[in-house]
Amino acid sequence: MLIQKDALQVRYLEEKDKPLLANWLSNPNVLQFYEGRDQPFDLEQVNKVFYGNDREGRCMVEFGGKEIGYIQFYTLDDITKATYGYNDQIIYGIDQFIGEEDYWNKGIGKLLVTSMARYLIKQKSAERVVMDPQIRNQRAIRCYEKSGFIKVKKLPKHELHEGEYQDCWLMEYGNVL
Repeated sequence: MLIQKDALQVRYLEEKDKPLLANWLSNPNVLQFYEGRDQPFDLEQVNKVFYGNDREGRCMVEFGGKEIGYIQFYTLDDITKATYGYNDQIIYGIDQFIGEEDYWNKGIGKLLVTSMARYLIKQKSAERVVMDPQIRNQRAIRCYEKSGFIKVKKLPKHELHEGEYQDCWLMEYGNVL
């Protein structure tokens, strides 16, 4: 178990998680801000994208013993660091979603991203933790701000989503340094 905080648990993906990911990533409400409604996943796509060689930072989110979502963490490469305006620091990025809609708007997202940011700082020696949500994803941005992330800069036309480039915010975990 990577993280255990109250009823929240985060563990690495297992083979048994494939059908859950395929189910969540074919839900238009989840895809509205993650991957895109024009790109639903089936088991083959889940296997290709989530179960490749680089699986270290791909995790299942559980709450009260039930699988409810996904989170991944990764070190930023030099090109991304330069794009974001960072130097030779140890910087981790995170991406996540709660796939079970019954668990939305209950404070679990805040607990998840706060716990993951703290884990990366303490266990992986991250100097900064960042994410880049689409500007139009107001619900997620509010959650991230409540979790201690701050908006650092606007990333114009940063992410291709449903055939259109979307503006994003570069958000950074506050008080990291």
